[in-house]
Amino acid sequence: MSMTGLDVFDNTVQKSNRWLKEIMEELGWGNRHRAYHALRATLHALRDHLSIEEVVQLAAQLPMLIRGIYYEGWQLNKIKGKERCKKEFLDNVLHYFEIDPDIDPEYITRAVFRVLCKRISEGEVEDIISILPKELKELWPQPTHV
Repeated sequence: MSMTGLDVFDNTVQKSNRWLKEIMEELGWGNRHRAYHALRATLHALRDHLSIEEVVQLAAQLPMLIRGIYYEGWQLNKIKGKERCKKEFLDNVLHYFEIDPDIDPEYITRAVFRVLCKRISEGEVEDIISILPKELKELWPQPTHV
């Protein structure tokens, strides 16, 4: 039986739940709400460090529901400049967990990036990594092939 009455909505809910489950597994968390915050925080930090073209290309590969989360609050006129550093990125992730002082934003970021590497095309991952500064590239999982 359909949850929403529209297959396209049901499918995106199912896909989004699979993403959250993978993030929970990567983080070793049993809390879906915290996993949602981890996904949202990391996607927003990443989005705010990409070019407009890469923002749109990544969005095209996200499930519809997650794409909405990704674009939430995005302001085209506030695109970051070249001053993109690891500390700024991780501070942006940490901002979403202000009431949870035990959060390690680098641990969260690495876990979400591992899930992204499984869920989006290898070419898109390579495109994203290629435009990031070296210290942000290092947050992505190392390729398993030689």
